Amino acid sequence: MIERRKTRTVRIGNVAVGGGNPVAIQSMTNTRTEDAEATVRQILRLEEAGCEIIRSTVPTFEAAEAIGKIRQKIHIPLVADIHFDYRMAIAAMEHGADKIRINPGNLGGDEKLRAVVSCAKERNIPIRVGVNGGSLDRDLLEKYGGITAEGLCESALREVAKITDLGYENLVISIKSSNVPLCIEAYELASAQTDFPLHVGITEAGTVFRGTVRSCAGIGALLARGIGDTIRVSLTGDPAEEVRVAKELLRGMGLRKGGIEIVSCPTCGRTSIDLIGLADRVERMAERYPEKNMKLAVMGCAVNGPGEAREADAGIAGGNGEGLLFRRGEIVRKLPESELLAALEEEVRNWKNER
Repeated sequence: MIERRKTRTVRIGNVAVGGGNPVAIQSMTNTRTEDAEATVRQILRLEEAGCEIIRSTVPTFEAAEAIGKIRQKIHIPLVADIHFDYRMAIAAMEHGADKIRINPGNLGGDEKLRAVVSCAKERNIPIRVGVNGGSLDRDLLEKYGGITAEGLCESALREVAKITDLGYENLVISIKSSNVPLCIEAYELASAQTDFPLHVGITEAGTVFRGTVRSCAGIGALLARGIGDTIRVSLTGDPAEEVRVAKELLRGMGLRKGGIEIVSCPTCGRTSIDLIGLADRVERMAERYPEKNMKLAVMGCAVNGPGEAREADAGIAGGNGEGLLFRRGEIVRKLPESELLAALEEEVRNWKNER
């Protein structure tokens, strides 16, 4: 059982982050925010995938105005991503953003930061203070001899101090790097020095394959240490893949219940059915039943499969042109291979949630 670090609670729209609340899943749109209709369509699709907080870039006043239109048509909190122009942060908040993401160091000075914080304070809108290796101040680069975990942590806490000194503490912190060990160390340092909620992720992680591996290595290591109140898996691909990977990561860490969990064995010389194709079809089938809370198994060997997957609520195990349907290790019946998927789906449809 993972013991999570204690952090304060920050409310982002209708989602509570930190304070022991469930780790929230985030993603980011890749549409032009100015195109409100396209952005809404993508967000609604991400909601269906399981996204709980969504972020959109706001580089123009037109995009800031679109925030209001988008917000009216979606069901999850909307975060405005701001770079360099403090006016975009204020405009986004005025149009209904549930949270803004800024790097205080690139807003152009203390007076501009003061204006942003004043607007956030007036509306009680959370601010995510985000730093990364590319934004590390020159003095910190010189102090630490390059990009280091200590430098990233000090940069983040320095920027946080600028805001708290203005009397505002409705904050979330992120300290991202594409270097996984460096990122882990930086978050560990920050977690030991502050109780603000931490948004965890590996930036520029890569394509769906490589990015998934790197993100799960970094985010998973931090979650195992109890660090992380909200996560984004950053992938070069469809944002829905980010959400799917994040959901499965949280399930795998024991931090998320609900939905269908699927286990499947690796292929071996005993496998005499299309186990890979069958497991893929079971995975797609399971996505049609997000309300079901159960564990399915797809096993390649009818001899050992039911016993090895005894913890599964239902499962199928292959043989030579035929296979077995089983429940919690007990064989229900033998079926032709072509009927295994349909039989398993019937088990899913008839399942009554018990846990």
